[in-house]
Amino acid sequence: MTAVQFGVLGPLAVTTDSGEPVVVPGTKVRALLADLLVNRNQVVSADRLIDDLWGDDAPANPAGALQVRVSQLRKALNDAEPGARELVESRPPGYLLRVDAVDVGRFDELARCADVERLTDALALWRGEAYADVADAEFVRAEAARLAEQRLVVHERLAEARLTRGEHDLVAADLAELVRKHPLREGLRAVQLRALYAAGRQSEALESYADLRARLADELGLDPGPELVALHRRILEQDVGLSAAPKAAIIRNTLPAPLDELVGRDEALAELGALLHRQRLITLVGPGGVGKTRLAIEAARAASRPDGVQLIELTPLAAGDARVADHLLGALGTHETAGATVSPVERLVTALRHRQLLLVLDNCEHVIEPVAELVARLLRDVPGVSVLATSREPLGLTGELLWEVPPLPVPDDTDLDAVRRSAAAVLFVARAAAQQRGFRLDADTAAAVAQLCRRLDGLPLALELAATRVRALGVRGVVDRLDDRFRLLTTAQRDVPPRQRTLTAVIGWSWDLLDETERLVLAQLAVFPDGCTPEAAEQVCRTDLDSLARLVDRSLVVLDDSGAAPRYRLLESVAAFCLARLTDADRVRGRHAAYYTTLAERADPGLRGAEQQRWLVLLDAELANLRSALTHGGGLRLAIALSWYWFLRGRLTEARRALAVPGDPEQEARAAPWRVGFALSQGEVIAPDDVRAAVAVDPNGHAAWFAADALIEHGDLALVAELLPTAAADTWTEAAVLTSLAHIAHANGDQPTLERTATRSSALFADLGDRWGRLRATEWVGGLADMRGEHERAAALHREGLRWAEELALWPQVCAELSWLAWLAVQTRDYAQGRELAERAYGLAVEQGSPSALIFAEMSLGLAARRDGKLDLAVTHLSRLADLGRCDSQSALYLPMVLVELGYAVEQGGDPDAALALHVEAFEAAEAMATMRDTVGPLEGMAAAVRSPEVAARLLGAAAAARLATHSPAAPAERDDTDRTTNRLQAELGPERFDALFAEGARLSPSEARAQL
Repeated sequence: MTAVQFGVLGPLAVTTDSGEPVVVPGTKVRALLADLLVNRNQVVSADRLIDDLWGDDAPANPAGALQVRVSQLRKALNDAEPGARELVESRPPGYLLRVDAVDVGRFDELARCADVERLTDALALWRGEAYADVADAEFVRAEAARLAEQRLVVHERLAEARLTRGEHDLVAADLAELVRKHPLREGLRAVQLRALYAAGRQSEALESYADLRARLADELGLDPGPELVALHRRILEQDVGLSAAPKAAIIRNTLPAPLDELVGRDEALAELGALLHRQRLITLVGPGGVGKTRLAIEAARAASRPDGVQLIELTPLAAGDARVADHLLGALGTHETAGATVSPVERLVTALRHRQLLLVLDNCEHVIEPVAELVARLLRDVPGVSVLATSREPLGLTGELLWEVPPLPVPDDTDLDAVRRSAAAVLFVARAAAQQRGFRLDADTAAAVAQLCRRLDGLPLALELAATRVRALGVRGVVDRLDDRFRLLTTAQRDVPPRQRTLTAVIGWSWDLLDETERLVLAQLAVFPDGCTPEAAEQVCRTDLDSLARLVDRSLVVLDDSGAAPRYRLLESVAAFCLARLTDADRVRGRHAAYYTTLAERADPGLRGAEQQRWLVLLDAELANLRSALTHGGGLRLAIALSWYWFLRGRLTEARRALAVPGDPEQEARAAPWRVGFALSQGEVIAPDDVRAAVAVDPNGHAAWFAADALIEHGDLALVAELLPTAAADTWTEAAVLTSLAHIAHANGDQPTLERTATRSSALFADLGDRWGRLRATEWVGGLADMRGEHERAAALHREGLRWAEELALWPQVCAELSWLAWLAVQTRDYAQGRELAERAYGLAVEQGSPSALIFAEMSLGLAARRDGKLDLAVTHLSRLADLGRCDSQSALYLPMVLVELGYAVEQGGDPDAALALHVEAFEAAEAMATMRDTVGPLEGMAAAVRSPEVAARLLGAAAAARLATHSPAAPAERDDTDRTTNRLQAELGPERFDALFAEGARLSPSEARAQL
């Protein structure tokens, strides 16, 4: 909203946000503004405004006169702050002032507080009587009276709060003038009487009471109220409860002054500030070094109490020391008198009974039981005391609010802007710059700072310890030595407590408080590199949920429930500390590998059915554990179980690396087709006999289909047909084989087979609930629509496929669907959209390292560039693909199409002879693979490049006949090429001669037409 401030606690005042006064001209305009402010954010009718402003003396045209005043008000506001005229809205039946920035709003907010500072601030907002310059107007009287009463209430509450702080003399002096102005106000008199008595002025207190009693009788015929009568009696009886508290009992703040800025905790401070106003016990919990103490101190600094804030550091007490009450008494300066027999707890309760203060109990974990017992007693018997505790485990009391202090957010990328946004990086850079003056965060240091912050889990203490090493090692040197973090992360700073001078000491402090069983479980949890589920923890660590819950309570294990299932995690530094103390590592890692091997074998069939997405998410969450299990006993058995998962996720290199480990003979036989399939998927050439041998053990299984399917892009379609399972082991394999047959039918232009196989495959996969399978089958249903010229339907199918692929996070398939959509956009002449989609597909394919997806995406980029007239760019893309497609002994399946597009680009660039050679090469590659549909494009390309117009016309006729025979109409973009050639030939030959030659060509087979050259 436009920044204009309004003041009514005194004469009417309007200022800009920068404090410049706004002149509101004219008495009536100011009265109008006052009327709207009294009723701010409410519609005031025009009739009421006219009556308020003019009463019985209204002008001849009152509505017009009011409109003039409204316009003048709007202009005054808008002249001061452009746009401020919008604050005054016309709303039937009148006008509304839309505003929040009124001083009375701030006053109301501060008036609800109980501390001296805020109540003082509330009264400081007053500049005189409310609405002083329009106070005689009837429409402000009720509001002005309300505000005046509220102002007096605040005066009374402020005086009460100051009395609690022991300011009796000052309060008595300050109230004298107020009592003189409001002599009949009993609440004000009561505070004055108490102040005078506590200041040692008993006779003046009694005189003030007598004055009130006389005035009430003379002016109102009343006696003082019962509360004031009772107070008078207590003064006469010299009640000790009315005496001033001894100076020693007036507790002041003992918080240390800040030495540097608290980084990254603004939201936490705001939340804790609000909680401290309504919660009496808040415990900040979290691992060592996360910054609980500093956060507690800064939160307490902002949370004033009448009797102050007291920081009690419990570290000096030995573990289990029960003398916590004695320690607090000493910190509070309350000492035992000679001969006293009262217990320390009772003395503490007595000392604090009438106090209103905040106790900050720091580092409670090593004396957790006696602290909990004492805090429970204080909360029960001392209502004015609140407690803010820091601990690595909860106190476990009724009414306790646990506030987990998280590590600072770490950079989610190595990009300089992303690192700058990270609170962890800000803290590290600030502390490193303090150690080395020239250190700064820039493009050269951003990646190292991001890595350091992540490796240290965003723990403030660890980051600060690391910063002290930058001067000697540089930030990259610090990162390089993090594997030896416990020797690296130490400090010689003399004002740091010993338990915070090394990372080892920080974690060791918590470790030492555990019993032997808890230490064993914690050490075993360290074998999970990225956390684990409760079930995994129970089985691998041979423990129970109660033991795990105790470790969570001690802030050594983090419970992460942000994902699909809860997980236990260790911070990296805690894990490293525990691994060094794991005495039976090989046996524990063996159990870990066995658990995750079993899990992967359960997941494998689930990845081919209705629970596919659930298993994908579960394996994604366990990826780090699965990788660890592979190297610690899972071996080839686990690699085989994960093969289909790796394929779905596009992790081909990782799959090949894992499958390369040796196994027993049975495992070797099962791994062979997977090894071949992944190698073929990455573009490697494998001898046909080697492929046959790999699938021979189980020729009708999943892996055999996988290996045969991977051969398709290599162009050896006869070998593919030979190796595809003919007696599928199950329905899933049958459906998968049908997708391969659909792919081959698409390459051959065999529309009936393509329709039958793709449709049947889609139905089978739908029955199984396999969304990847439906996606794969739908790809070829879309391909069929494209062949038939049904481009809108094809695009709709591929858009649906893209949505499915994104939902499943199947990124190679996302690339394929984007490339299909790019292809279709180019075919329908939307070249800009085609290029945009192809660029998205290409970027994702590079990121995923998927060779087949990369080829399809670059092909789409080449096509879009060529059709859009960017010939140099097209030649670059298409030449690279052509060279890649020629590498195999058998040409790649995509080669004919690429050569045709490259031929057109070269021909349009002015070299028809080179273009003709490319088109001939494309035709021969298509013939060699027996993909007759792919011979059409080369014939059309030859017609565009050949120098003889007669031959060109016959080639066009043969191509048109082939399209008709294969039911493959030209797409709009393809028609652009043939129309260009046709127009040229008709101009050279004449329409009649062209038509005759075209008809001759239509009677030729593709091979006969090729022989015309």
